[in-house]
Amino acid sequence: MSDIDERSRELIKTRIISKLKEMKSFPQFVVETLRKLNDPTSNASDVAASLSRDEGLVLRTLKLANSAAYGIPRNIPDVSEAIALLGYKNISNIVLSATVYSVMDKGLSGYALDRGEMWRHSLTTAYAARHIASMTRKVPPEEAYVGGLLHDIGKVVLNDYVRFGYGIIVKLVEEEHIPFTDAELKVLGFDHSAVGALLIERWDLPKAYHYSTLYHHRPNDLDSECKQFQPLVDIISVANSICLMMGIGLGTDSLQNYMYPEPLERLKIGDYETLMSELVDFAGQASSDMEEMKEF
Repeated sequence: MSDIDERSRELIKTRIISKLKEMKSFPQFVVETLRKLNDPTSNASDVAASLSRDEGLVLRTLKLANSAAYGIPRNIPDVSEAIALLGYKNISNIVLSATVYSVMDKGLSGYALDRGEMWRHSLTTAYAARHIASMTRKVPPEEAYVGGLLHDIGKVVLNDYVRFGYGIIVKLVEEEHIPFTDAELKVLGFDHSAVGALLIERWDLPKAYHYSTLYHHRPNDLDSECKQFQPLVDIISVANSICLMMGIGLGTDSLQNYMYPEPLERLKIGDYETLMSELVDFAGQASSDMEEMKEF
């Protein structure tokens, strides 16, 4: 067991809950923009009115609309026209990516992650999850993308406490041969998956992301009454594990990381090594996107 006494553990839990309450909710214009993106009665002008409250998001939208990927022979200077061209799914991803990036773009010494490494891992996992969703047709690809972005968000809150109990946590991992998340739970009373799920609740995001975050390290534990979320949980679990196997975002929590066979079976993925080779290019795409985000 750990060397932290019960009183200290309860104090840590209290402080973690307090820190969760202090975490800022999404800015109001982000909530408003996402709501309009999910409203079938809204139009591009409605979305543009919300999006225009953030200059960086407007610039990213226009840059993407005018990129070679869309092959438009003329310049598009109007954000409403850009939104109509890109579609609501792409705009939703731009808004969420930029918002989550502002939270994740920092070093996490408790997890031995330099600045940028957590975001690199999250973004690559998002691309991998979208690819797996497209391939398996179990989940809408853009839903899988967002689940991949959010899966490790709890590390931002838990980082200082993991750093405090680092020696004890690593000792548990090495001596008892248990996953890092299990050691987090034993020592701190929370693991980063549970904290991330609580944060997603606070942000009032869809339940699908709550469950995919909560269970991405233990995909077989999802309650039977929540089985509609099993495909997303499985996709995020597989995408996360493969990214770690490729060495993307290798921090302390990769110690004793385990690839469960059941998600692969449920998703009908017969050869994960081939899948891993298909996902290698996404690491480069994530690096390119990271450089682009630094411009705004």
